Amino acid sequence: MADVNAPYRIKGETGEWEVVVGLEVHAQVVSNAKLFSGAATAFGAEPNTQVSLVDAAMPGMLPVPNRECIRQAVRTGLAIDAKINKWSRFDRKNYFYADLPQGYQISQLYHPLVGEGSVTVLLDEKDEASARTIGVERIHVEQDAGKLMHDQHPTMSYVDLNRSGVALMEIVSKPDLRSPAEAGAYLRKLRAILRYVGSCDGNMEEGSMRADVNVSVRRPGEQFGTRTETKNVNSVRFVQQVIEHEARRQIELLESGGTVVQETRLYDPDKGETRSLRSKEDAHDYRYFPDPDLLPLEIDDAFIEDCRASLPELPDAKRKRYETAGITAYNASVLTAEVETARWFDALLEAGAEPARAANWTVAELFGALNRRGETITTTGISPQEAAELLKLVDEGTLSGTLAKQVFEIMLETGDAPGKIVEERGLKQTSDTGAIDAEIDKILAANGDKVEQYKAGKVQLFGFFVGQTMKAMAGKANPGVVNERLKAKLG
Repeated sequence: MADVNAPYRIKGETGEWEVVVGLEVHAQVVSNAKLFSGAATAFGAEPNTQVSLVDAAMPGMLPVPNRECIRQAVRTGLAIDAKINKWSRFDRKNYFYADLPQGYQISQLYHPLVGEGSVTVLLDEKDEASARTIGVERIHVEQDAGKLMHDQHPTMSYVDLNRSGVALMEIVSKPDLRSPAEAGAYLRKLRAILRYVGSCDGNMEEGSMRADVNVSVRRPGEQFGTRTETKNVNSVRFVQQVIEHEARRQIELLESGGTVVQETRLYDPDKGETRSLRSKEDAHDYRYFPDPDLLPLEIDDAFIEDCRASLPELPDAKRKRYETAGITAYNASVLTAEVETARWFDALLEAGAEPARAANWTVAELFGALNRRGETITTTGISPQEAAELLKLVDEGTLSGTLAKQVFEIMLETGDAPGKIVEERGLKQTSDTGAIDAEIDKILAANGDKVEQYKAGKVQLFGFFVGQTMKAMAGKANPGVVNERLKAKLG
């Protein structure tokens, strides 16, 4: 197994290379209205049905900041321990594109709402030593552009402005990432934080979270190399593929005597490669200047503290709470990776389940069943309360582990509660020593040769006798009683 704590290096023809990665994550803010207008933000609406006069850049229309979008960005900053700037300002980023009606984007370059923060990731969920802290340089708020559709007509492109003006948080990491695995862990952790906070739904397939991937290579210990930026990558797997491909492309270029050009590239997931889109602009190319239609944003301590008070228990704190309750580090990481899973498991604990056993059952039995059935924690018919009832029946001795698995499968198929299933199908575990002794006597009588071998020292046969007894009683015998009676009868 690869050592996750070892530095990631790529071997070229002339030696080893280090990869340097920074990610600019665009996260769509959860709000009912756009950043500067009252137009709706629902995904999947008919084209151009959620466009206000402000979004369409009609003459005389003035933007008005949406307080909820600002609040969500501040809450996100607090969740990554970032500095909240009480004074920030919107700037115009000037460039022409067909789905940008104003001819400029309202963004924040010089004075962002959120300053430096950090995200801690685990490269190995079982190893605390694999932790990495990735710096976040800033979070600024900006408006999204619309969407061009090129496949609707052979000679025309259509514009859908529903997304134009939707609020985005651009979360800019420092160039602290050093491998595809680190980038993947960072994206997954950032997505989890956003979903816990409720500031972004993290749906990368719908485009509400996407990443621009900045990649450069250098000899270990040398200065940063020239970077390229691959735009709008919409899955964790694709981000990792972009880093791998782009790093190797740059290494081959440099080793052959060429130079890396600072440029913007696109990723083709079908071919697994990037291709050049345009030369990379610098900030001065966009002619940034303060937006004259918008006053600076000024927020006070009360607003920040209100945002802080609204935060839920975040993934790292929840994981530590689970570990303190006796849950293994691995199970705690799995259970806190997705907010829906964590909420479901918290409800299971609130229903009275013992933490360590509940965690083992959830990760092994429940997740295994969900994977087989193609379901998720949000679509399964098993409620936390029913799961707690099932585990309680095991703890009380009403069900053995084998019977519990049978009952669980019936729960999945029928949706019935475990208590009802046990009563109607007669699946209670028995501790009746008379009935158990009777079956044991039959098994020992039918296997006299094995009894002699056991008494002669072949003690591993004890498991055979236990298995035969449980089979004879259709799994309903109490395993503890079976073990006790067999030991007595075998001397």
